[in-house]
Amino acid sequence: MKNITLIAGARPNFMKIAPIIHAIHKAQKEYKNINYRLIHTGQHYDKKMSGDFFEQLEIPEPHANLESGGGTQAEQTANIMIRFEKELIENPTDLVLVVGDVTSTMACAITAQKLNIKVAHVEAGIRSNDWSMPEEINRLVTDAITNYFFTTSEIANENLLKSGVNIEQIFFVGNTMIDTLLKNLPRFKKPMIWDEIGLIEKEYLVMTLHRPANVDEEHKLKELLDEIIFNSGDLPLVFPVHPRTAKNLENIGLRYSRLHLIEPQGYLEFNYLVERAKAVVTDSGGITEETTVLGVPCITLRDNTERPETITEGTNELIGTDPKAIKPTMEKLFSGNWKQGKIPHLWDGKTSERIVDILLTL
Repeated sequence: MKNITLIAGARPNFMKIAPIIHAIHKAQKEYKNINYRLIHTGQHYDKKMSGDFFEQLEIPEPHANLESGGGTQAEQTANIMIRFEKELIENPTDLVLVVGDVTSTMACAITAQKLNIKVAHVEAGIRSNDWSMPEEINRLVTDAITNYFFTTSEIANENLLKSGVNIEQIFFVGNTMIDTLLKNLPRFKKPMIWDEIGLIEKEYLVMTLHRPANVDEEHKLKELLDEIIFNSGDLPLVFPVHPRTAKNLENIGLRYSRLHLIEPQGYLEFNYLVERAKAVVTDSGGITEETTVLGVPCITLRDNTERPETITEGTNELIGTDPKAIKPTMEKLFSGNWKQGKIPHLWDGKTSERIVDILLTL
């Protein structure tokens, strides 16, 4: 029996892990010798990360929660490593599989290698080349000690090859986030806000902001929001507010009738809004992948991206963090000249099955 320990530390990780669990269950029904143990490091506490969340993704609750959240980056890393080491000693495994680029990804990869357990990294090789981002450090460290690299794009493959990774260790499989998206597409759920404010398909914008460059300085945040409001015609703006952003929004005291600040939404509710929006304004990475597959225009308020395929192939435009860039971008959107985009190769909903097939052969 091949035993795999699956690691998730933050809400987006579970969206990447869920289809891998489904693929393992499918393999088990076909009498293939594979088993798994799902570990939540507890890196991010999320009150919405309850039974409902796991029910939406159709996965069981984790076998263990290490409850390692809080503290500085260093304290969090240390807590995860200490508790995960104990977990691995008590529950031996053949392979630790990590996803994405959060602190848990790096910390669990290091811990596994220290115990001579092989590591597989899903979403390996993506790079922003911005070392000021904690996620970029996590990616670099994780990929420096990974044994098996599961990638989302040819660009990620090239990044790994340039860093000296042997081509036999790289498996271009596609994107597990898109597996989750396509599986749940028929299940998207209308959120309460839809009827409360009378939203109409393709006649509103969705916005998410959480990165320090955009939300930590109140003046900068206000300037961005002012520009978005002033240049979006008369469309409603639906803004699920990240906890990081909420406090500064309170201090700014924005009063726009078209700006609707709402609680973070469930996976099915949020993507219902995204699929039907005229466009999404964001500084997230994962959302740019989802909008690309859904064919929704995406405006990214960042100076760099680790997902360039969403720009070169998809519906995403990277416009930087200067508020002055918003007006011409909105003019392009409302003129009807936004690019159509296409879905990147292997973003087909079958990535997790490919991963599990490979795991069975390693």
